[in-house]
Amino acid sequence: MTSRTPTELPVLAEVIRSGFVEGHHRGSLVLLDAEGAVDVALGEVTAPVFPRSANKPMQAEAMLRAGLDLDGELLALAAASHSGETFHLDGVRKILASADLDEGALQTPPDLPLDPTEAEHWLRGGGTRDPLLMNCSGKHAAMLAVCVRNGWPLESYLDLSHPLQQMVLEVVRDASGESVEHIGIDGCGAPLMALSLTGLARAFRSYVLAEPGTPRRQVADAMRAHPQYVAGTRRPDTWLMRELPGTLSKMGAEAVQAVALADGRALAFKIDDGAGRALGPVLARALRMLGVDAPVVDRIGDAPLMGGPEKVGEIRAAF
Repeated sequence: MTSRTPTELPVLAEVIRSGFVEGHHRGSLVLLDAEGAVDVALGEVTAPVFPRSANKPMQAEAMLRAGLDLDGELLALAAASHSGETFHLDGVRKILASADLDEGALQTPPDLPLDPTEAEHWLRGGGTRDPLLMNCSGKHAAMLAVCVRNGWPLESYLDLSHPLQQMVLEVVRDASGESVEHIGIDGCGAPLMALSLTGLARAFRSYVLAEPGTPRRQVADAMRAHPQYVAGTRRPDTWLMRELPGTLSKMGAEAVQAVALADGRALAFKIDDGAGRALGPVLARALRMLGVDAPVVDRIGDAPLMGGPEKVGEIRAAF
């Protein structure tokens, strides 16, 4: 455990309401240049953090190495934190059906769609929390499918000692170039490997620069070709991968974000208090520091604060 206090981390975003600084979001951020060297380091970029769902490309690569027979949008869904839109749910069912399984095999916790609009529609229709709706259900379905393919136990597919999870651990180490100092349990119940932000950025860089045809490149190519399956139609990861060709982008819970551009420039950051509302402004500022100038950056960075129906302030980057 580190002994630092949150106030020792730099302010990455500030909350401005009616011209008054209402609050701050502190965190850590690293930018890598095209050669993979650290260009900017703010806060603690070498200490381990839980990347949460930003680890999903590595989990998907491990599944491919283990023989997972998916490609295209269904492979992208295996690396997704999906929004719970109809096409996401249909895709999860297809992955399960390919292994002669149904939704009852999923060990995801019952949840509502991650996207607020989809959650509202679901509840208005009389729906309740369900394992299929949980944003990690695509990953879990793919894990189950590869277990069926290899004759591995299904009931214990989330145990760290399971052959699949041991392969995930190997891929995380390989992609990041780091040892894994701490292993926890993610919100979906799967093992969660800690990395530094620098290791996370280097891992994402390795995906966009991987040799064509390798499992690593297959994951990156599927995610970039089908970004709406990685996130959803109203999500920044989708916008970024769709509008900046060659970009790989994945957020994680507790305000983690990792991005790699086609030429190997990369970034990773974590907002220390886990505030997702700071993700967009910080991501937009980090992309500009990497030299990205595109309308999608402005769209991602727009985080207004409302006073009734009127905009009265914003959350903005402070570095």
